[in-house]
Amino acid sequence: MTERATEELDELDAPASPPGDSSAADGDSGQRQAEGSAEPELDPEVLARRNAALAQVRKFGDPVLRTRARPVDRFDDALRSEIARMGALMDDALGVGLAATQVGVLNRVLVYRVQQQAEIAALVNPEIEWLGAEKEILEEGCLSLPAVNVDVERPVYVRVRACDEHGAAISIEASGLEARVIQHEIDHLDGVLILDRISREQRKEAMQAMREAQQAA
Repeated sequence: MTERATEELDELDAPASPPGDSSAADGDSGQRQAEGSAEPELDPEVLARRNAALAQVRKFGDPVLRTRARPVDRFDDALRSEIARMGALMDDALGVGLAATQVGVLNRVLVYRVQQQAEIAALVNPEIEWLGAEKEILEEGCLSLPAVNVDVERPVYVRVRACDEHGAAISIEASGLEARVIQHEIDHLDGVLILDRISREQRKEAMQAMREAQQAA
C-alpha cells in the first residue's frame, strides 16, 4: 500500500489493540494515505528514490499480480535478503506495505510498517485466522495501481498466523491501520487487488484515473 492512505489516517497510527479492546483506533485503510490524494511536494532526492523504487514495482496488467503466491519452505539467507530488499523498496516508494508478488516474486511474503519509528515487520506464509465482525470503509491506494484511490470495506480487527524470516511461528493481533495494511497485502499474495473489492462504477473511475495518469507521465 502507499503512504498516502496514512496521512488521512494518521490518527489511526496507534499500536494495534487486541480484538474487543474499545480503545483501539478505528481501522484505517492501508498505506499511509492510500496511494493517491494530493501528493505533497517531495525533496528532489526523496522523489528520485521514490521514482526509482516505483519503477521496480509491478503495475496493473502484469499477470504476476493475479497469481497466487507459493508458500515458503526455505528460510535461508536468500529469503532474508529478499525481505530486506522489499523493505527498502517499500520505504523508498513511501509505502506502508509491500507484497512479494508486487516485485515479481511468487513467494508468500509481505512487509509493512505503519509507524515511522517502528521496525519493518515481515510476515512469511501469513494466513488469516480470524476477522472481527466490525467493519469500516476507508480509502486505500496501491503502489501497483498508480493514481488510484478507492474506498474499501474491511474488518477493523484481524488475527494472523505466520512465520518470521527465520521460520519461527508468530501470531499477530492487529487493529486499525495495521489490520487494514495486512489484509491489503495478503490480498496481493492471493492475486486479489483493491479493484476487486469495489463497485463496477468505482472500477470504471479507477481505470480512467490510471489511463489519465499514464497519459500525463
